[in-house]
Amino acid sequence: MSDKTLRFKSFNEFKKFTDENDIQFIGLEFTDPRGKLQHTDQHINSFDKDMFEKGVMIDGSSIAGWKAINESDMCLIPDWGKCFVDPFAAQPTLKVFCTVAEPLSGEPYTRCPRVIAQKAEAYVKSSGHGDTAYFGPEAEFFVFDDVRMKANMNEVSYRIDSTEGPYNSGTPYEEGNTGHRPGIKGGYFPEAPVDSGSDLRAEMLTVMDAIGVPVEKHHHEVAPSQHELGIFFSTLVETADNLQLYKYAVHNVAHIYGKTATFLPKPIFGDNGSGMHVHQSIWSGGKPLFAGDKYAGLSDTALYYIGGIIKHAKALNAFTNPSTNSYKRLVPGYEAPVLLAYSARNRSASCRIPYGESPKAKRVEVRFPDPTANPYLAFSAMLMAGLDGIDNKIHPGEAMDKDLYDLPKDELAQIPTVCGSLREALDSLTANHDFLLKGDVFTKDMIEAYIDLKMQDVLRYETMPHPIEFLMYYSS
Repeated sequence: MSDKTLRFKSFNEFKKFTDENDIQFIGLEFTDPRGKLQHTDQHINSFDKDMFEKGVMIDGSSIAGWKAINESDMCLIPDWGKCFVDPFAAQPTLKVFCTVAEPLSGEPYTRCPRVIAQKAEAYVKSSGHGDTAYFGPEAEFFVFDDVRMKANMNEVSYRIDSTEGPYNSGTPYEEGNTGHRPGIKGGYFPEAPVDSGSDLRAEMLTVMDAIGVPVEKHHHEVAPSQHELGIFFSTLVETADNLQLYKYAVHNVAHIYGKTATFLPKPIFGDNGSGMHVHQSIWSGGKPLFAGDKYAGLSDTALYYIGGIIKHAKALNAFTNPSTNSYKRLVPGYEAPVLLAYSARNRSASCRIPYGESPKAKRVEVRFPDPTANPYLAFSAMLMAGLDGIDNKIHPGEAMDKDLYDLPKDELAQIPTVCGSLREALDSLTANHDFLLKGDVFTKDMIEAYIDLKMQDVLRYETMPHPIEFLMYYSS
């Protein structure tokens, strides 16, 4: 946790801070099943000790995938260990992360993503396989200057524009076309003026640092208009919180600059998409359990964890790659790790072992997730898959250090792959989710509600005619 994160141990401490800083609103932040940060703001004059301790009531029926209209009352329980002053609010606003509880029983709501993540953290300890799970995501995103979209019953279109896009090399601009821009797959790592986003990324990191996210670096990504910011790893819930703040800062800083940022995995045809590689490790008593004398300096525990990830990967895709657009990225040829193998050298493998001399650096980097994932659910699901691998000593087999995309067809056919569509991922989750139910981390009710919610996306996508179909089939 960053030393800039605001924490309050008592209402008096909270009241002293809000008085001294002229705080006008208390923003209660929570995450819906799709992974979108939501909020409701309470004026400081109405925020009393009872709200500080017991939370605030909301109508849960308006959140897709949660309550029905006849049982809509829910309670937001503030976590006063995770607060920040909103840098984007015109009126001084203190925001606090919340979990959701049932108002009558006071029990944590089993469909609340942050509750699930808290239960996953607790399950690590009760499983006997460690006491702490660390996660470190690398979320990529695109920044555009103009985005237009339309999906009517008789017209479907989108148009994306960025001054950095190679498609603008011949565009006449009033101030002149400088000609400095990355080519296709040419964004990793040219200096300015080819990289036009350095100041924007630095501003994003500065904001994130100010609100308590431990920041590390920033750089341009492979595709034109594509970027990545680096944040330090932390515990599961803390990292999921920080990733929500990462997205919040990226979206709003871009907006202030007159631009628009998106975490859509594949917004541009013919170039790299945006992934979210997630580094993971388990520790016990301050010692790394993934360090050992096996392949790439890993322990049996680490190998079994990888085995669990690979075994359950297709079910995990429902959480790690939860959009129909996710599967336009997960195709061979664009650095997308579709092949379920592990390697210390090969970045085309879905599980990579990053180089690190210290035993503390031993970890697995799961490369197939993307940033449309709900971080609380995705991290928890991967952890449960890895722990199932440890429980059942699921060995991942031999490492694959060859170029996986240059393998002969018969050899390539022997390597399993991730799902090819969201429908396949949801079907896989339906068929394989018992590993998620251990310790009551996920519940059947939550999984069924999540599948129902995401199937709405599938049906909308599958039943909408696509412009490419007109080009291919109109004159058939």
